[in-house]
Amino acid sequence: MEYSYTIIDSDAVSNLQLRAFLEEYGDFECVSLTKSASDGINTILKYSPDIVFINLNEHAASLFQMVMELHQYVNQLPIIIGISKSKEHAYEAIKNNFFDYWLQPYNEFDIRKSLLKLKRKAPKEKAPETICLQSYKDFHYLNTRDILYLKADNNTTEFIMKDGTVTNAYKTLKTFETRLPKNFIRIHQSYIVNTDYVSRINFGKSICALKDAQETLPFSKSYRENMDNLKKILSKSTVSSLN
Repeated sequence: MEYSYTIIDSDAVSNLQLRAFLEEYGDFECVSLTKSASDGINTILKYSPDIVFINLNEHAASLFQMVMELHQYVNQLPIIIGISKSKEHAYEAIKNNFFDYWLQPYNEFDIRKSLLKLKRKAPKEKAPETICLQSYKDFHYLNTRDILYLKADNNTTEFIMKDGTVTNAYKTLKTFETRLPKNFIRIHQSYIVNTDYVSRINFGKSICALKDAQETLPFSKSYRENMDNLKKILSKSTVSSLN
């Protein structure tokens, strides 16, 4: 299982260096990049990352204020790691319960120790493989690995399975958006797709094709960022052939 992370850093070079270090470990997925405290709190609430890396070299006061403000909106803060060129903000980071404090330039050995400690502190739980659709006294259990996609139908949701069957749930699509494993993403106001079955993404036509299905699904501009992130994830395990 991967740990999702967000970087709040106005320094593009530092940003690239950190991502390069984390890519070597293979268990970390970048879900968002942002430059300021105001954008940072918005993206944390939007993506709920497991880890947040905060560069404290500039605007440290507003960034610490952002961390304090997060308590108003979430029951449990993500793991927060501070980054700085000096130890100037280390004490403030400890007061705000930062998990660790990394000095620049990055020390590979220190980062490795910190990440191993992080994995021991917060081991990833296995994602649920079954979802229960309840209607009064009727309990219908679906294996999430067999779900191709979900489709909104007014105030109900259709679960389209890989064997072609369709199961209805009397709840809105949004109800399931945060209850499914992370390989399910929202791509449209009317669709959530199981990314394990995505076989093609056409950004020109704004559609994606699925394995084991003849139809294609549209994705909208408001969920374009989700599709961009999916392309990055799929590209990690793909041999690319450029024309």
